[in-house]
Amino acid sequence: MKIGIVSDSHGNTSALDTMLQHPASAEVEAWLFAGDIAMDAEYLEMVTDVPVVKVAGNNDWPMSRLEDTVITELGGHRILLTHGHLYGVTFSTQNLELAAREQEADIAVYGHTHVADLSTGEVMILNPGSVARPRDASRGSFMVAELVPDQEPVVKLIRI
Repeated sequence: MKIGIVSDSHGNTSALDTMLQHPASAEVEAWLFAGDIAMDAEYLEMVTDVPVVKVAGNNDWPMSRLEDTVITELGGHRILLTHGHLYGVTFSTQNLELAAREQEADIAVYGHTHVADLSTGEVMILNPGSVARPRDASRGSFMVAELVPDQEPVVKLIRI
């Protein structure tokens, strides 16, 4: 199963449109949206017509009715999805990894920092960076992951 991972669009739907025009987005069967701004996740769902698993970010409070953390199963993998601000990801992903292990998730996805991250270990930690306001490069980014049961995910960071 091919999934897309995006975060921190901050109301910039044209950045989402650019992301969707990238060839890597063509075969995505589901999207993970790691927060900031919740309405953008609804936009993504509307224009792609594929499921979007979404969480609220720190800029979505108090307007959003989305959960802060969601556990989902896709492609034979258990995934913890969160924006990350409640786990202190600005300083370390240790609390996020611990939460993922407690939920028996093998993948944890977060946003918030606007800096892409791909760390492997007992739990694969993924941050797609920001599609609209990157802090680690001049161009926005997202990720595409190929998920196969009982296999290590193959993840690509894509700059737009």
